[in-house]
Amino acid sequence: MKRILTPLLRRFRKDEDGQMLVEFALLIPLIFTLFMTSIEMSIYAMNQMFLDRGLDMAVRNVRLNTANPPQHDDLKNLICKYSGFLEDCQTTLRLEMRPVDPRNFTNLPNQADCVDVSEPVMPERAYFTGQDHQLMLLRACVKFDPVFPTSGLGYSMSKDGAGQSQMIAVAAFVQEPQ
Repeated sequence: MKRILTPLLRRFRKDEDGQMLVEFALLIPLIFTLFMTSIEMSIYAMNQMFLDRGLDMAVRNVRLNTANPPQHDDLKNLICKYSGFLEDCQTTLRLEMRPVDPRNFTNLPNQADCVDVSEPVMPERAYFTGQDHQLMLLRACVKFDPVFPTSGLGYSMSKDGAGQSQMIAVAAFVQEPQ
């Protein structure tokens, strides 16, 4: 038996046909994962930029129109209008706005108040319009579906019960007197 296997194994060891197949089989999954992660990151960064821009433009509008403080739905509509390309913005965007004392600063809670479509509808956690000369913190949270939820960056993002990830943007402004 040994005499039969020894020449076959020598011939197999010396033959270099098919060596690229091993390299291909090992590297292609890595290359595709890197490619899919870069696409996911690009789309995430673009959507985050849209959310930041929408929030900044809406807060700018609030600062310039100090005669009437913004109501929740009006501010949400402004953010969705200015952000432009956020998917299903009206139903996935949730806002928190709280007054903050600059001399005794307390931050917003670590866990953002976000919409979870897999759970029953819950009211906003905190939305206060504030008084004159009050510093306000506004946090917007929007949910989105990852492009590739089962690989790369999409797999590592934290998801809710519906498989959606979240993006958060924060802005601060002073409630000007009327």
